[in-house]
Amino acid sequence: MSFDPKAFLKSVTGKPGIYRMYNAEGKVLYVGKARNLKKRLQSYFRNSGLSPKTALLVSQVADVDVTVTHTESEALLLENNLIKEYRPRYNVLLRDDKSYPYIFISDKEKYPRIDLHRGARKKPGRYLGPYPNAGAVRETISLLQKTFRIRQCEDSYFRNRSRPCLQYQIKRCTAPCVSLISEQAYRQDIKHALLFLEGKSSQIIEELVVLMETAAEKKNYEKAAMYRDQISILKGISERQYVSAEKGNVDIIACAAEGGQACIQVFYIRNGLNLGNRSYYPSLPEAMEIADILAAFIPQFYLDREIPANIILSSKPAEASLLQKTLTEKAGRKITFSTAVRGERARFLDMALNNARHALASRLVSRSSLMQRFEALQDALQLESVPHRLECFDISHTQGEATNASCVVFTREGPYKNDYRRYNIRNITPGDDYAAMRQALQRRYKPTKENTEDQRKLPDVLFIDGGKGQLRQAIEVFDEFGIEDVLLVGVAKGEGRKAGLEKLVFGDGRPELHLEPESSALHLILQIRDEAHRFAISGHRAQRAKKRTQSPLEDIAGLGPKRRQTLLKHFGGLQGITRAGVEDLAKIPGISNKLAQAIYGRFHVSD
Repeated sequence: MSFDPKAFLKSVTGKPGIYRMYNAEGKVLYVGKARNLKKRLQSYFRNSGLSPKTALLVSQVADVDVTVTHTESEALLLENNLIKEYRPRYNVLLRDDKSYPYIFISDKEKYPRIDLHRGARKKPGRYLGPYPNAGAVRETISLLQKTFRIRQCEDSYFRNRSRPCLQYQIKRCTAPCVSLISEQAYRQDIKHALLFLEGKSSQIIEELVVLMETAAEKKNYEKAAMYRDQISILKGISERQYVSAEKGNVDIIACAAEGGQACIQVFYIRNGLNLGNRSYYPSLPEAMEIADILAAFIPQFYLDREIPANIILSSKPAEASLLQKTLTEKAGRKITFSTAVRGERARFLDMALNNARHALASRLVSRSSLMQRFEALQDALQLESVPHRLECFDISHTQGEATNASCVVFTREGPYKNDYRRYNIRNITPGDDYAAMRQALQRRYKPTKENTEDQRKLPDVLFIDGGKGQLRQAIEVFDEFGIEDVLLVGVAKGEGRKAGLEKLVFGDGRPELHLEPESSALHLILQIRDEAHRFAISGHRAQRAKKRTQSPLEDIAGLGPKRRQTLLKHFGGLQGITRAGVEDLAKIPGISNKLAQAIYGRFHVSD
């Protein structure tokens, strides 16, 4: 039954709320909020005066669903949640929506550790941040290690130490794992680290000066020298990072828009420290005014993050009072927007705006170049239209160890990292690249109840790093799953394995193709192939490192840290355990016969 807007509008309330527009397949096209739902929805279904984008949206609407809320602020919160859940085509979308990195200090433990943290903040402890990127966190952690010598190691590593590690030798840790520092002294270091992260360096320096003088009076010159070095480092950091004439927590947001695209620069100031900046490129349904872009960006950006007391903006966003009211309610304290600023704040705002304009100009040039490469690929591969989505697979291992497969995705906007995937390959003959490729492809494209053929994100072209053998695996897997309309291409090494001499092997039977080294299409193919290679190698190295540093005992269910320690002590190490029989293992307190069989089987697979 077709959608009847007149009949629908008769029953719509005039209260605030949100509305969802669906197409014939039941997919959400647009989510919006309104102070008066009836008036807002009536504005869509009129005979004239609609923008081209809105007219196109309305032409696809097959159903509309509304949710009534008590207030417009509540509607704004719900709209933000639904946009993030459905990611509708006609909404402004904040594409780079990864969680921010924080500095985590496990201050509930006897000897707290410091670490980088992303994701849900569920573990007990202190979370400092957020920081604009992981690099800023790692730099800060490094400074804390140099200055206060706080441990960074995992708890499992910390509990099992019997002597100090290298971090102690290079003066990055005080070795609390073997009690070379008292709990009280270590807690003092933690306190100073927290004060430093809260921007209270002057208070720390004052305390350290007193401690240095006390140590010198007691003729403990080594400790006095340590305090002296800490004071010197803190003074240097304060002079280098402190933002003059600025206090507290402030975000500076500048937006530049051109050619239907936008760049938003966010500069972060926390406790008077400039933590750097980050660029965002929201996906726009059409060319929009900067005020509207900021109005869409701000709730998506802040409603699930920590909100600073003051937000400085290059332009006043649409519905600024509603946004400010909603953020204030969420934060539980007053949040202010500022656009007309002077002095130091104006300098930072100008810098943010210049950064946004420069980043957008670079992106537009890059996008133009990338589109030219996609068009060149269309010509080179004789495609009916310019491809939208390209995927590439690669396999990485070291003599069959820790085999890892990667899949990378490129769209006309460049690498689409949300859809990158890694696959740990198991249960194959070590070094069998064909079997590894087949397993990865099956796991990627196998249809399931939740991932039907219509819902799968299939590429226009699938590149396989390899020749006819690897390509044959892709052909057979796609035949097995009944996947059509995907061009399969093997990227085989050229003569002497030199870059630029690669040959393309096609799954549809056409002759092999050699592209000229200066070909834009070849440059795009090699860029995708190299990205798949990089992604596979990084996954393989991480898996291999984990395998080599992890004790084989850790894989055994029911064998916890205490029982592992008991076994290692009793048999004098891992080698003794490998030589022990089931009866010997079962004699150890806490080791049942079943667990002894599991331990024995871990080292005697062929028996």
